[in-house]
Amino acid sequence: MRRASLFGAVLLAAGSVSAEGQTGAAQAAVTADLRVLAADSLGGRFTGTPEALKAARFLARRFGQAGARPGVPGWLQAFSIAADVPGLKQIDSVARPSGGANVVALIRGRDRVLRDEFVIVGAHYDHLGHGEARSSSLGEPGQIYNGADDNASGTVALVAIARELARHPPKRSVVLVAFSGEELGLLGSAAYVRQPAVPLDRTVAMVNMDMVGRLRNDRLLVFGSETAAEFPALLDSLNATARFDLKYSGDGFGRSDQQSFYVARKPVLHVFTDLHEDYHRPTDDWDKINVAGLVKVAGFTTSLVRALADRTAPLSFVFKAPAPVAAGPGQATSGYGAYFGSIPDMSSGGPGVRLSGVRPESPAAKAGLREGDTLLWIGETEMADLQAMTTALRSHRPGDTVLVKYRRGGQTDSVSVVLAKRGGS
Repeated sequence: MRRASLFGAVLLAAGSVSAEGQTGAAQAAVTADLRVLAADSLGGRFTGTPEALKAARFLARRFGQAGARPGVPGWLQAFSIAADVPGLKQIDSVARPSGGANVVALIRGRDRVLRDEFVIVGAHYDHLGHGEARSSSLGEPGQIYNGADDNASGTVALVAIARELARHPPKRSVVLVAFSGEELGLLGSAAYVRQPAVPLDRTVAMVNMDMVGRLRNDRLLVFGSETAAEFPALLDSLNATARFDLKYSGDGFGRSDQQSFYVARKPVLHVFTDLHEDYHRPTDDWDKINVAGLVKVAGFTTSLVRALADRTAPLSFVFKAPAPVAAGPGQATSGYGAYFGSIPDMSSGGPGVRLSGVRPESPAAKAGLREGDTLLWIGETEMADLQAMTTALRSHRPGDTVLVKYRRGGQTDSVSVVLAKRGGS
């Protein structure tokens, strides 16, 4: 399909949306956006490539056409990527990106006081390119991974949300961020948290959409409902109208961009329509998207963001460790060996493993380790990278005491850590 016709279709579809409730026009706009982002011409949107930059500029235009303002300092938030980031280890040095760019847009709130507080809604627009990251991709080398569901679906929903919120702004301001670098280890969202477009202390919540294009039997999953005491009642209230088969659960940890904000102590929610057989395969194409379902999910997420932006009372943030699945009687423990409880910073390279946090009540927390520490040794294993950390934990059993050497600021120290069983302390 010719690129010019794709962009023309987007503009035509965008102009046809003139009023809320025009479902057919909304589906046409979403389809047109999908066909651009998941086209072969964008080469799988691998972070740091010219095709990813084209996608970013396309999204900036779409946000502007939707009525949003550019973020601070502009539409694109560039960030650098260290050469030794763990997510790059399987990539040929010639193809390794040195940087990426988030796309940041702003809907200014209508309330004179609350407009200086913010709700963030995000979705990553990057994908696997031509399968450069072979540890993640599941096809043949050189094939294009268009990533229609992962995560063009969340990205086009983000544009649809921008359009609705610009038409009727909520009380608080809303920041919309299309993240890059998610597939390489949440790099874009980590970069945003380090240098936010708006103050984090004025950010009340973050809503993430990742893989929202394969709605089946109206089953919608929302993770992070335990990160604020008010979330379950809010989700139930919104679903009374939407009528999804809604399942919500969990904390804010997980392999998507909400984790970066949860570690920064913000309530988060991750909207998701579940995995499928095309996940991380070249067969994740736009014509397999349930467009009507995607529009419905975008509408629900719009209502969710609006409710968060309009509420006057603050959210009651909850930070806690997830409950890993314990092994059954007589079975070996599952997962990656003994339980340590650290949260590695996926955006930092070695040597050493820098921590973006530790799980409450975990062995790491009980030993006094904390955010910002860099692990240097676990037992007799030097922490060259994340793989070394995994190897070290797999070599130990629950109950083992290991000496952990770490760096905090300019000082190096050691502490004894009693490793635990996954599923219990």
